[in-house]
Amino acid sequence: MTPRPVAEIDAELTRPGSPYEVEVVDVAGVPTRSWRHAPRTLGEIVAASARFGDRDWLVYEGERTTFAEHADAVARLAGALVERYRLRRGERVAIAMRNLPEWSIAFWGITAAGGVAVALNAWWTADELAFGLADSGAAVLLADDERADRLADRLADLPDLRAAVVARPAGALRAGWDTFDELLAGARPAPLADPAIGPDDDATLFYTSGTTGRPKGVRGTHRNICTNPLSAAYVAARAAVRRGAEPLSPGAAPPQVYLLSVPLFHATGCHSLLVGHLFNGNRMVVMHRWDAGRALELIERERVTAFGGVPTMALQVLDHPDLARRDTSSVTSVRYGGAPAPPDLARRVQEAFGVPAMNGWGMTETSALSSMNVGDDYLARPDSIGVPVPVVEVRVVGADGVEVATGEVGELWVRGPNVVPGYWRRPEETAATFVDGWVRTGDLARVDGDGFLYVVDRAKDIVIRGGENVASVEVEGVLHAHPAVAEAAVVGVPHPTLGEEVAAIVSLLPGRDATAEELQAFTAERLARFKVPTRMVIRRAALPRNPAGKLMKRELRQEIADR
Repeated sequence: MTPRPVAEIDAELTRPGSPYEVEVVDVAGVPTRSWRHAPRTLGEIVAASARFGDRDWLVYEGERTTFAEHADAVARLAGALVERYRLRRGERVAIAMRNLPEWSIAFWGITAAGGVAVALNAWWTADELAFGLADSGAAVLLADDERADRLADRLADLPDLRAAVVARPAGALRAGWDTFDELLAGARPAPLADPAIGPDDDATLFYTSGTTGRPKGVRGTHRNICTNPLSAAYVAARAAVRRGAEPLSPGAAPPQVYLLSVPLFHATGCHSLLVGHLFNGNRMVVMHRWDAGRALELIERERVTAFGGVPTMALQVLDHPDLARRDTSSVTSVRYGGAPAPPDLARRVQEAFGVPAMNGWGMTETSALSSMNVGDDYLARPDSIGVPVPVVEVRVVGADGVEVATGEVGELWVRGPNVVPGYWRRPEETAATFVDGWVRTGDLARVDGDGFLYVVDRAKDIVIRGGENVASVEVEGVLHAHPAVAEAAVVGVPHPTLGEEVAAIVSLLPGRDATAEELQAFTAERLARFKVPTRMVIRRAALPRNPAGKLMKRELRQEIADR
C-alpha cells in the first residue's frame, strides 16, 4: 500500500481542535508556527510530572528515583537557589557533572527558579570549564566530585561566581563548597510552575563548538525547548498514519523505558530525551559511562523499550558479541541522531531487533529535534534525515541567497519555535547566523519532491566525532602553539563506528622536530580528549593552499586516506 502523502497527513493532524493544532505566534517580531498545546515553560512540565507519583523516573547504578521524589528535590533546589544564594530571574547557574540523578534535579531546579541552566561539557579540561564559567557569568556552580576537583583552584578567578556546590563528594569537603544533599535537606520547597516566567524567557545556555575556535554559548528559551515533547509525539503520530494505523495524542502512549547513553550536557540528551521523557512519564535508565556490553545487560534487566544515542552507539551494540545471548525482546525502537548515520544502519537494526530505526536531525541552535526519518520511510530512504515537523519551516538557499529548485543542493535554513534567539554575548556571530527568525545551519542539503531532507555535506569546518562537535580551528590553534609547528590543518576522516575521527596534518619549522605522539600529548594537555587528533601526518613541505590562501582541506583529507 502506498503511504499517504506527508503534506496531506500534516494538514489533517494539525487542523484546529486537534491535539497537534498549529498556531502562528509572534516571537521577537517574527510570525512563527508553533504547537498550540505545547507546555509554556519547563516549570509546567516538572510540576505536572509529580502526578506520576511512585513510578520510577531515573535508574542509576542500582539507585531508583521516583517522579514524586524527583519533583520534591527539584522544588527544594529551586527554593535553595532563591533563598540561600539569592538567585535572580535570568541569572546563570552552571552544571558540570557526568550523567547523574543530580544533573536532572539541577536542570529542573534552576529553570523552575527562573534561572538559566548552563550545561558545561563534563569532558572539558579545567581551562575549558573555567572558560565556560567565566563566559557565562555563572552565579552558582553545581558540580560532581570529579569536576569540583578539576576546578578547585580556579574558583577564585571567577568574580561572578558566588557559590559552589558539589554532588557526591568522595572525601573531605573542600573549603568554600556546599554539598548537594545538605543544600536540599535544609531547603524550603518553591513552587515549580511560576506564572511570572514566560515562554520567551531564557532557560538554557548550551555550548557548541564554532568555526572561530572557542565554544559559543547558545541561548535557549522555554518555548524553544518545550517544543520538543510535542514534536517527538507528532513524529510518532505521523508515522502511524503513514503505515495505516491510528495516531496517538501527546502523552497517550504507554510508559516507555529509555536507556540514556548520551550526555545530558548536549541538546539531544537534555532537550529531546530528558525533557521528553519527563513529560511523558517514562523511565530513564542512566549509564555511568557508555559501554555496549553494559548497555545490553541493562536492556535485558530493565526491559528497555528504546535506546540509541548517536549512530556509533547503535553500531557498537549491533557488533557486540553479547547481542545474541541477551534478551532484547523488550526493544520496540532504536533512535539515533547527532551525527551522520551509515546508510545500511536502518536495515541492520531491522534485522537484529525486528523493530524500526529512527534517524533524527537537529542542532543546538534548533534545540535538537527538527526532522526525523522513521520506519518504512527510513528503510526506503536511508540517506535522508526525514521530513521536518509541521512547526519547522526549511529553505535550501544558494550562494546568491535565493532558494534553489527541488532536488538542488544549497545551504539549509530552518525557522520555527525551536530556533534559539542567538549566541550569548556574540552579537556579530548572531547577526551572521540568524536572519529574520531563520538559522543558517551551515549544512548543505537538498529536498526531494516528497519533502524529505538530505544533508549532503557541511559548510562549516566542523568534525563530528561520535556525536561530539570538534572545531578544526580550535585544535589547529593548539597545534600552532607548539614550538616546532609551522602550519597545521585539522580535518575529519571516516571512521567505521564514530562516523568521523579527528586527523591532523602538520608542517614543521625548519630545523625543528616533533613526533606524532609528542603533538598528541601536547594537545591532550590543553583540550578535551575527544578533540585530540587520533591520526597525525607530519611533513616538512608547506600545506597546500588555493589562490585565496585558504587551506585545501579536501586534498589534505585525501592525503591522509592515501597514507
